[in-house]
Amino acid sequence: MEIESLDALDDHLADGGSLHGLRLQNLDLTDYAAALAGHSAHGDLRGLVVLGGVVPPDVAEVLHRGGAVVFPQVVGAPVDPWRGLYYPEDLYAGLEHGYAATPDARAYAWSIDARISTDAYATLIRAIHDDTVTDDLDEFVEGRSVVGVMGGHALLRGTLEYAEAAELGRRLAAAGHVVLTGGGPGAMEAANLGAFAPQGEALEGALARLAAVPSFRPEITPWAQLAMEVRHDLVGDEPVMPPDTLGPSASSLGIPTWFYGHEPPNVFCDAVAKYFSNAIREDGILARSNAGVVVLSGAAGTVQEIFQAVTPLYYAHEDEPLPPLVLVGRTHWTETVPVWPALRKLAAGRRMAGALHLVDALDDALACLPSPVG
Repeated sequence: MEIESLDALDDHLADGGSLHGLRLQNLDLTDYAAALAGHSAHGDLRGLVVLGGVVPPDVAEVLHRGGAVVFPQVVGAPVDPWRGLYYPEDLYAGLEHGYAATPDARAYAWSIDARISTDAYATLIRAIHDDTVTDDLDEFVEGRSVVGVMGGHALLRGTLEYAEAAELGRRLAAAGHVVLTGGGPGAMEAANLGAFAPQGEALEGALARLAAVPSFRPEITPWAQLAMEVRHDLVGDEPVMPPDTLGPSASSLGIPTWFYGHEPPNVFCDAVAKYFSNAIREDGILARSNAGVVVLSGAAGTVQEIFQAVTPLYYAHEDEPLPPLVLVGRTHWTETVPVWPALRKLAAGRRMAGALHLVDALDDALACLPSPVG
């Protein structure tokens, strides 16, 4: 059982419950020495695990003496491994001093530092961080209809294709789906933007403003600064809530990775689940796209994602539901990047053939997806 708030801990202690086997995650345990000492006397601290947070010396002494396992706050890393989901504002803090000064850029630099690439301590931090993100992400999407939208990172703001990707995101969100992307620029940003600004007038205004800085190349800073300005205008002065509490009302979710450090995360998400491990991230995107995946035009990275999505469809059990995989753009997927013929060959004679769709129009793509339940 995980306890992630002091209120929950106080309730547990007041009920006289044992602490054996509990996980206290990222809590400030100042002034809890006496309360924990009573449980230590009864052997209840054996099997207790304290993950991060604030653990003063008197509390640490009680915990260690009682047989608890304590993982302290980390030192020397640019991330809090117990943090979980992010807001874009978390990743882009300090952007006024340039992108290199932001936590996002510093985390990437730390992750590729050759001096720590094989350091067990750094590996442990990255693993704990990604596990915490996964835990929060599962809670965030629980009970929601999620549609994954994939597409190339090089798609420019101000183009017709960018506007169409945004319109796809808007219509998916309006239908009640959570729009899940890889959280990067290009088509991913556009789809997240459409879901984040579902009102037509607001979306049109955002598209017009963003066109002034079409790409994150050659400089990320002006690209991100303009996006943050647009985001602030869309959000307004609404009170800030922890991102892991937004699941029931969220419509836009990004899952980027520091593995692709040259691709900055887009800011048009209700929450961002950013990973160090790209393998865990890619599997997580597909596993959570329970209402299907829509694939817009892309290149090598998008092709990789298509075949990752196809594999579970190919090997699915007979009674297992198959979420639709919808490729948008007949010319692109049959001629420019001829993936479709390979997919049809793989699907021949299998149930997955009914889950594959190739369309040109957004209306046709949306028609291939199930309606949200509830």
